Order: sequence, then C-alpha cells, then structure tokens
Amino acid sequence: MNSDHKTHEHSRRHFLWDSANGFGAVALSAMLHEANAIDDSSMQNQVGSATGGVLKKLHHPARAKRVIQLFMGGAASHIDLWDHKPFLEAHHGEASDFGEHVEAFQNGLGPWMKSPFPFSRYGQSGKAISSAVAPLGNVIDEIAFVHNMTGRTGVHSQATYLQATGFERPGFPGMGAWVSYALGSINANLPTFVVLPDHRGYASNGPRNWSSAFLPASVQGTTIFPQRKNPIDDLHATAQFITKESDRDGLQLLKTLNSGWADQHPGDSRLTSRIQSYELAARMQLSAPEAFDLAQESEATLRMYGLDTSGKTWPESINPEEEAEYFGRKCLIARRLIERGVRFVQIWSGNDNSFPRRNWDSHEDLERDHFPLAMGMAVGTAALIRDLKQRGLLEDTVILWTTEFGRMPSSQGGRGRDHNPYVFTNWLCGGGIRGGVSYGPSDEWGYKPLDRDNPTRVYDIHATVLHLLGIDHQKLTVRHDGVDRRLTDVHGHVLHDLI
Repeated sequence: MNSDHKTHEHSRRHFLWDSANGFGAVALSAMLHEANAIDDSSMQNQVGSATGGVLKKLHHPARAKRVIQLFMGGAASHIDLWDHKPFLEAHHGEASDFGEHVEAFQNGLGPWMKSPFPFSRYGQSGKAISSAVAPLGNVIDEIAFVHNMTGRTGVHSQATYLQATGFERPGFPGMGAWVSYALGSINANLPTFVVLPDHRGYASNGPRNWSSAFLPASVQGTTIFPQRKNPIDDLHATAQFITKESDRDGLQLLKTLNSGWADQHPGDSRLTSRIQSYELAARMQLSAPEAFDLAQESEATLRMYGLDTSGKTWPESINPEEEAEYFGRKCLIARRLIERGVRFVQIWSGNDNSFPRRNWDSHEDLERDHFPLAMGMAVGTAALIRDLKQRGLLEDTVILWTTEFGRMPSSQGGRGRDHNPYVFTNWLCGGGIRGGVSYGPSDEWGYKPLDRDNPTRVYDIHATVLHLLGIDHQKLTVRHDGVDRRLTDVHGHVLHDLI
C-alpha cells in the first residue's frame, strides 16, 4: 500500500465512515451488525444519545427526554375549547364593546358570540372545557393550561413561524431542530425529529416550520404521512427493474462518490448532512416499517385511538369520526416512535387555507369547522396521554399543544370568529409538568390577558420545554451572521409555576 493510499484511507472522513456509529456500507448485514452496536449502553453519552448532539453534558438535571408537539394550523379558538367565558353567554348577541379601539384582521367585530359548545367541569381540578373536547376530560388533571398567551401578529404565516421557530419570519430553525441539535438521537436507526403533517397538506409555511435553517441540515424534521400508501417518500425503490442487490450497489456507489467529493471539500456541512441522510435512509429501511406497523397493537388500543373504523367509507363533509381516525393514527404512531427513540415528534392538524375549511381558521362557521377537528384531536390526544401514562412514558415525555393565535369573542358574519393574536391558550402535560393547573387568566371576554403587563409569550413556553429537557435556553446558542442566535431570541422565562 503506497503512502498516498494510506493517507486517503486514514483521512478523517473515512474514519467517520468506518466508525461504530457509521453505516457507510448500507448492506443489510452491515446494518444488522450496527443495530446491535447501537443498543450497547456503553455508547450512551451523558445526554442519552446514540448519535451525539452538541451538548455532551446537560446544563442541569432533566425531567424529560422527549417532546410531542401538537400544532393546530389555522388558529384554534381558546374560548370555544378551554377558556370558558360566562360573560359571553350572558351577553350573547349584544353589540361588542371592548372599551378601546380594536384592530381586527377582517370584519370580526360583530356582536358578542357565546360558544356553540356547552362547557362542563372535569377532574379533581374542576377545569371547565367544552363539549367539543370532552374526551380530554378523562385526563384533565394531567394538563397545565396557559390562558394568557400573546402573539405579535394576526397573519397566519408569520404567527405560525413565531410559534414553530421563535421568530416571525423564515430562516430560523424549528424547535425540534434545536432539540435535535442539542441532544442528538437516542436511536440512530430513526430520525431524531419527525413531523406528521395533516394528511390533506401542509399548514402555513409548510416544511419551513421544521427546517434546520443555519443549523446542520441533518437536524431538520423528517416528514412522514402515515395515511398515505407510501408514508416516507423514496424510502424504498418502486421501479420493477430495481432489485435489492442493485439498490444496495447503487447506494454503495453513492457512498464512494460522496466520500471522494467530501474529501475534496472538507467542512461542507451540507454534503456531510446529505451523506448522513443517505445512511439514515438505509437504516430506516429496516426500522421504519416496524415502527409504522399498527397491526402489532391490540384491538383495545386501536379502539382507544379511534382506529376501529377500518374499511369505512367517509362522507365528503368533514366529520368527527373521520378526524379522530386521522389524528388518532398520528398520535399512536407518535407513541411508537418515541418508544423507539425518536426525540421530537410534531403532529399537525389543519392544512393551509383550504375551502371548504379543513383547518381551524373558522371565519365563516365555527361550529361547523371546529367541532369535527376538535373532537378528532381530543380523541387522539386523550388516548395518547392515557397510553403514555400506562406505559410509564408520560413522566419523561412533554406534550405541548399550541396554535398560532386565538379567535375573537365577537362574531364574524354571525357564525364565525376573526383572528385574535392578543390572547390565546397553550397547554402542556407530562415530563415534569404539574397537572391540574390553569395559569395566567385572560380577561372576561377572552380578548386580552387579564394582567396585560405580564403576558406569557412563546419564548416562555420554549424556555420551559428546553428547561425540562435539561437545557438552559440562554446557553444553547449558535453564531450566525455575527449574532449568537437561540430559540428564544433575546427573551424567555421558565414558567416555574408549571413545574
């Protein structure tokens, strides 16, 4: 072997390819061999990673290991789900008078409108929630509600960016990308950050909500559509002329070409991430199909998640049973993914401005649009909480429910509600969260926080979730364009009252 060849073989790039965490060969035998190595506890670093994040030691002891974020695209109405307002029941139909100038998004300053859904109290906490989310009554004492959330804009795209990335413009990493970057993967055979969009399409901004932006491309969300025949695009070759052998050889050739190119361009994070994505895809050919195989679940579990409707034909109109099947399937798959080591799962409900409405943007008819979506979400979410708890997973898994903003207490067109960025609700449970809590009330109408000087903002939610994961939000920074960027920008306080 000549000296040039030795140098080539022992370059940093080839060392990484040949290391225990690498899957450069992509042949099934090699993957099986590596899968066994990943289960070796000796490979776990101090943050519990199989493939390490940038934090080799947590900033403080963690209460949680994983996050499941539920995002309601289109703006779910707080006052019709979680934030009961007797004032609106008493003054329904009267001219709305806020006592100040109100900046409406469209023409939503009609008369006061009570919720079309009656509220009832549940649990030892006696929390009142509406009939549209009644299934969550059984787990209400696990949940901490934050009713004084405020946004910065009533525009869907900007407000969605703010809740998803901490900034109201594109170009910043999603929350799951930050967590992936910090903590790394628990299981190198599956993505660290998985996104389950609405089966009808993306919400505002689409994949930019979960992009890696200036972080390494490998930490962006991996999009999976469980309801589709092919949930993961390009995971398996479909052309009839492709065999397992030719697929393997093709991947091996790509490895060789990528390695050579990488050696010529050291430090190119995009190329490194692309190579990592090919390796991950190869590993997922073994691990992903098993994770999505719901046939392994009991009939009782499928029924709990609303999945006992196999083969049923759905009507064209939106309906609660169908929505429960769609949302419940994603919740069950989320549970299976975190069981197998996925660090962050994001579940979306609602697509972007479709007509008829298949999102939470209920300008025209709130009862028609919100009830099916809310009931479907509640069935799946209640099952998820119960399932995680009975499996001992809720104690170290944070569930975060959010939306881009709320809706106005005054009516729009008699039956709808306009945008309300001035106050809305988030809730959290699990992972060290103190359940049975309602924090930060809104005013009597549900228009703004009762204490306008001390609202809760998305930065506080993000800071709290990172804190539960053992991360100090002020210390997780990346230098970009001369600025030390972080998920919480220059804001954020941990909500210790919820912990």
